[in-house]
Amino acid sequence: MNTSTHATTPPDGDCYELRFMSLFREGRGLSFPCGPRGEVCLDELSERARANYFYARAVVGREFSVPAVVAH
Repeated sequence: MNTSTHATTPPDGDCYELRFMSLFREGRGLSFPCGPRGEVCLDELSERARANYFYARAVVGREFSVPAVVAH
């Protein structure tokens, strides 16, 4: 049986964010907790955050840049 887990905080303790930066407003954007490869656990997001995440993905290249995974 194959199982898959989506953890927003990897076991090594590092935290990551998936950042969508605005193409038009410097310093503006959206970010979401993710794993080291950019996996976002949708079940851990609030309804509003989930809607923002889907919106950001839909407008990449028109309103937001391609997202980047950033460790912090």
